[in-house]
Amino acid sequence: MDTFLPLIPVFVLGAMSPGPSLAVVLRNSIAGGRRQGVLTAVGHGIGFGIYAFIATLGLAGVLASNDSFAEIVRWAGVALLIYLGFAYLKSSLKAQPEDTDAEVQPVRGRAGFAEGFLIAFLNPKILAWLIAILTPVIDTDVAVPVLLGIAAMGMFIDMGWYAVIALLATSSNLADRIRAAASRIDVAMAALMFILAGLLALDVI
Repeated sequence: MDTFLPLIPVFVLGAMSPGPSLAVVLRNSIAGGRRQGVLTAVGHGIGFGIYAFIATLGLAGVLASNDSFAEIVRWAGVALLIYLGFAYLKSSLKAQPEDTDAEVQPVRGRAGFAEGFLIAFLNPKILAWLIAILTPVIDTDVAVPVLLGIAAMGMFIDMGWYAVIALLATSSNLADRIRAAASRIDVAMAALMFILAGLLALDVI
């Protein structure tokens, strides 16, 4: 349980952070209706869950392979967390994320699921983000069921958030509300990245 709790707010804020994934879910909900929006959310969650399991399994293997290399990886994790913290701060000062109000094409069949999966699975930034946030909490002796649990938790949080977005997408001002909160979400994410970096640095020292 101690491994899971620190990740809950990070996964939640990560899912809430506006970006391409949010734009795709909103677009498909508007163009294809509630079913397509939910299918997009499910596809995105599965893609994210696969990435999360790959990241946890890879980190556990690397950290267990060699003590010296494990220390290097953890310091690299500190650097990546600090970089992400500044990136989120910079993002909070930028213009709002891409517009989703432009004319959209109809979405039919399983297109929503495929687009949701691909926007998550083909985004290397998600993998880099996962490696950064998981480095402080993955131990060298962590069991595979724990890794699966972490991946499943991330998957269901991600899927659940975007499913809620799809269900509420009929509200005309939903996108505007999310954009209005974007800078606050980015600031919160930056704070979490710096906190995790500090905790990881203390653990390495």
